[in-house]
Amino acid sequence: MFILIGISADFDPVHKGHAKLISEARRLADKEDKKLVVYLNKGFSANHAPFFVNFEARREMALALGADDVKSFEGLHHRLVLSYSVPIRLKQMIDDGVTDYITSASISLDEIRKKAQPFIDEGNFVGMPKSYTNRNEIRWYAINEFLGSKLDYHVVKEFNKDKYSGRLIRQSIIDNDMIITDEIAELLPETTVEILQREINAGRVPGERNWSDIYKRMNTYSRGNLEKIAYLNGNTINEIIKRRVYRDPESIWAVFRRSDYGPVMTRLAISAIEMEVTKKEVMDLMKSYESQGVIPDNQKVQRVIDRAWYVASEGEKGVSARQANEKFRSQNINVDAPLRLEAGLNLTKFETKITKEGIATDLYVDKNGKISVQFKSEGKKIKTNLRLPAVEVTYLRYIMDSHFIPVTGSIKKAKKGFKVEVVIG
Repeated sequence: MFILIGISADFDPVHKGHAKLISEARRLADKEDKKLVVYLNKGFSANHAPFFVNFEARREMALALGADDVKSFEGLHHRLVLSYSVPIRLKQMIDDGVTDYITSASISLDEIRKKAQPFIDEGNFVGMPKSYTNRNEIRWYAINEFLGSKLDYHVVKEFNKDKYSGRLIRQSIIDNDMIITDEIAELLPETTVEILQREINAGRVPGERNWSDIYKRMNTYSRGNLEKIAYLNGNTINEIIKRRVYRDPESIWAVFRRSDYGPVMTRLAISAIEMEVTKKEVMDLMKSYESQGVIPDNQKVQRVIDRAWYVASEGEKGVSARQANEKFRSQNINVDAPLRLEAGLNLTKFETKITKEGIATDLYVDKNGKISVQFKSEGKKIKTNLRLPAVEVTYLRYIMDSHFIPVTGSIKKAKKGFKVEVVIG
């Protein structure tokens, strides 16, 4: 059997705060005659950024401080927000035979339990308040309890978080031309300093994004193609188009700030662009874990679709989106959201003549905020707004802005001319 440590940290790099956590976990593992296993994120950090230090080096750092084994979480953090990746990681640990979870926090386990209970009761872990101290630890505890409390949860007192900050350590090394200053070396175990210096000398630190691919996609992709990428909504796509050309990271960060994305969502959106993560890819990943009973009911894809339809329908009655959303969540309302819509087109006579049934269309939000389609027929590119009842327009816009639910369309013959059959999910 295993005992697990370090889930809430990427160990990028392993500092003395992490060393303290490993030491406490080592003591518990020896007392209970269990193996000590560290799980590290690989590829992208839990904050959706590339790692400063690669996985193999971080693995070596953890082993040097007493871990029996190091395992990885892969393929998650450029595709999913934490409220979805945490249940998946918990399942992997449980399947591996992990029995205990240990983490550090500045608040007690009793405080964590108290703050986690409303989320456990509702079964929805999206929107953990930013004001919560140790909200990541609260999320892990809540989801663990919700899924049946498969892991025993242990909390050790956080070891001087302000002093031992991976972000500040990384920034200092970069600011000092990749030199580990004496001041920073004091924050790191000797083994970490040795491994980190070796990685710097080899040119493997820092890890970086593939900015050339990001620039290319943001500079050249059409609205229809950008709409397919996860975590981009209609307003953001129009901001991307309007602010072209992109030549440096700051210009990219600026466009997401203008779209009211916070730092975490900006990193996730940029990662999705870099790795060409589609909404369909994210949805299919979620559904695969839904079938395994891992994703809470209120976070399932169909539930997100149903909420969009309910909020749109209530809006027709004069109910605010906020009120409708709260009612949907708190009262566990069931609806039968349509997954197919038929939308009218505004085609010219020439466009009608060359349009054919079955042609695939790309949906997007145009610069005026109207839902539109584009498609090619006989070598001609055709763009036009969709004609839909108001409630369906609102519903479809909610879906298109959902970040991970794809919308596709195809031309369908109508009594007079053509329509677009819109398929949701």
